[in-house]
Amino acid sequence: QIMKQVPVRFDLKTLHIPTYSAEKLSSMKDMDWNDFLQRVCSLLDSTEKSTGAARSKLNLLYYLSTVAVHKEVASRLISSQLFPVLVQQLRAAANWDIRAKVARVIGLLALHTSELGENVPVSEAIILLTELIRENFRNSKLKQCLLPALGELLYLIASEEEKRKHPRECCVVPLAAYTVLMRCLREGVRLFHC
Repeated sequence: QIMKQVPVRFDLKTLHIPTYSAEKLSSMKDMDWNDFLQRVCSLLDSTEKSTGAARSKLNLLYYLSTVAVHKEVASRLISSQLFPVLVQQLRAAANWDIRAKVARVIGLLALHTSELGENVPVSEAIILLTELIRENFRNSKLKQCLLPALGELLYLIASEEEKRKHPRECCVVPLAAYTVLMRCLREGVRLFHC
């Protein structure tokens, strides 16, 4: 059973970056785009552990969720330095709310991207999501947050492989990902759709 997520809203006043619209982001010149990405990545990469810092990261992830549904922006973001930072946050964030929102952004990027760049570490994201689901298999709430991102990445890889003649190394899918996915489906996990 798939449950629709409630729309995300971010707080403009506490967001520490300019809140550009998806249209503005898609038409940005390289220098402005790189500056924007640098600010986003440094905010996400911040190691400050206060409640305010966690809230600030969550707010930034809410904002990214709203712009990640735009095809051009999603394609630019997934092929940028942001994707490895998101994967790192998925691995290292102590706060599970942050991990869940990072998974959502990753899932939205995978769903809405029209083109996958050559060096996007998709396999790393899939391996990590698989490990997190396996380690937290009895926690159905976490699985509901992580499975959609895993499914979207698997679908993205399948779509990319259909377009190309030869598989790429960054798109190797471990067998464990399919095993975990099938086990979750057999147990009838209720999923949240991105």
